[in-house]
Amino acid sequence: MSVIEWFAEYGMFLAQALTVVASVLVVIGGIAVASQRIRPQEGGQIEVRRLDERYEAMRDALRGASLDPKAYRKLLKRERKEKARAAKASGDTPDLPRVFVLDFEGDLRAAAVEALREEVSAVLTLAGTQDSVLLRLESPGGLVHGYGLAAAQLERLRARGLKLVVCVDKVAASGGYMMACMATELIAAPFAVLGSIGVLAQLPNLNRLLRKHDIDYEMLTAGQYKRTLTIFGRNTEEGRRKFTEELEETHTLFKEHVGKWRPAVDLDAVATGETWYGSRAVSLGLIDAIGTSDQWLQDAADSRQVLLEVSYTERKGLGERLGSLMESTVSRSVERVLDRLQFPGPWQR
Repeated sequence: MSVIEWFAEYGMFLAQALTVVASVLVVIGGIAVASQRIRPQEGGQIEVRRLDERYEAMRDALRGASLDPKAYRKLLKRERKEKARAAKASGDTPDLPRVFVLDFEGDLRAAAVEALREEVSAVLTLAGTQDSVLLRLESPGGLVHGYGLAAAQLERLRARGLKLVVCVDKVAASGGYMMACMATELIAAPFAVLGSIGVLAQLPNLNRLLRKHDIDYEMLTAGQYKRTLTIFGRNTEEGRRKFTEELEETHTLFKEHVGKWRPAVDLDAVATGETWYGSRAVSLGLIDAIGTSDQWLQDAADSRQVLLEVSYTERKGLGERLGSLMESTVSRSVERVLDRLQFPGPWQR
């Protein structure tokens, strides 16, 4: 079989696969519409969990298993008395500093920004300048406008004078690093991937294949640069030049953003699109310290800070849940491919 025949058969298979996916999405969409007609759309809700109490429960479980039962009961009784004395000495209950813990797991569209904006709004209804926010951030980046909005949500916290600690355990690259820059203190694990201060755009062009099969493609626009590059039409050098200018402009805005929030960083050295591991990122000024979110939280709990994990959960109907499941499955598959293309490492051959 020739290469051309292989591509033709592959194209037919791809078209059939896309048809099946589209059909499934139509069915899911129909279910979603029907479920919305049956039951009104419900909003989401903020959920809060005390992480410091969770750490105490872990400690008590281990102490209960390792100590003599009688000695363990005496220990708990003594600790309760000490807490009561401390509360009485403070007047009522001690006004302990609070840490609001948020999570952001990014995808290509930065879909988690919808939950983040609700969580930030909730935190700002209560937090004072003595409190702080810890964001556990994991993202390889994605669309500029999505991650730009996510960074703007974090700026709301900074504008209120709150300390914002960002912990990166695995990856904060490209749009993820755009968010991470908002931190007053940026911490990353030794082998977390950081940086990728650059802009990427790529698209196939099928114009020659269409012309070979006598298929015309027409695209009508008003405005010289309404469309610069296209998948199906014939691309021009002028279109490529304009598209490249737009990428450079976006890159310039990205660098200005990093320079504003991390002024000590040498942009000429780091704004190359490269990524670095956490241990190297410290010397480049991309992060402030090496560590993990688990260690930071445990240290905060040991210093008797109240740890409040805040999350926004959206209530969805059956159709929406099915649609989200399908979307997340496809998104994860695409992201796995892009991750390998964007972050090659020693595990790849």
